[in-house]
Amino acid sequence: MPDYKKSLGFKFIQATKHDRKELFLRREENITPAPWFKVYPDAPRLSLPRPRFGPENLWQALVSRRSIRKYLPQALTLDEIALLCFAAQGITAEVGRYLLRTAPSAGALYPVETYLFVNRAEELPAGIYHLEVQDFALEQLAQGEFGQALAEASLSQYMCARAPLVFVWSVIPRRTMSKYGSRGVRYIFMDVAHICQNVLLAASAMGLGACPIGAFFDDEVNELLGLDGEEETVVYLASVGHPAE
Repeated sequence: MPDYKKSLGFKFIQATKHDRKELFLRREENITPAPWFKVYPDAPRLSLPRPRFGPENLWQALVSRRSIRKYLPQALTLDEIALLCFAAQGITAEVGRYLLRTAPSAGALYPVETYLFVNRAEELPAGIYHLEVQDFALEQLAQGEFGQALAEASLSQYMCARAPLVFVWSVIPRRTMSKYGSRGVRYIFMDVAHICQNVLLAASAMGLGACPIGAFFDDEVNELLGLDGEEETVVYLASVGHPAE
């Protein structure tokens, strides 16, 4: 086990610290930005229903939230999936060219992309989907059963196969790093954490169970999504379903 101060993590924290004396003298990292939005123009598309909000209480959701890994075989409804997607990255306001969302993002740059591995859902075939944020629609990337493959790529965490739905979040680092340089990597992980927590609390408020997942073989999950692991790479997952415990 390497010494803490020799680790890559320690070196990254030190190298990306802001210093009052050096902040404006630091050489700018000229990183080309990435497009603001990702779409799959040739993919079949399903518009999600307009979210219908219930009387759930935020404070109760905070109190009741737990990591749930066991799920009933019950499928999720399309309305439930829509609410969860809205919690993740629903648009709440438009300010100039910025589409503000339910979760904050540094510089309103939104480097996170949302994918759904659907195992069991009403009105939605099993498969892999991408959340197209601008039109609040799901783009179908592949049809079929992928839960087992995702579970094996997630260090045998088989709730990925048993849950009716697994969110998979990737990041496109250029969106944030083009403005903030290497320090932007800090913000990217904050962004995805905000999104995941929104989903966890929404699931709790809806009577569902959810569990965040940070352990997985990165490029095996990237391969399932057709990502190169460099310009876009997976960073976080969360399983969701009706709790069995």
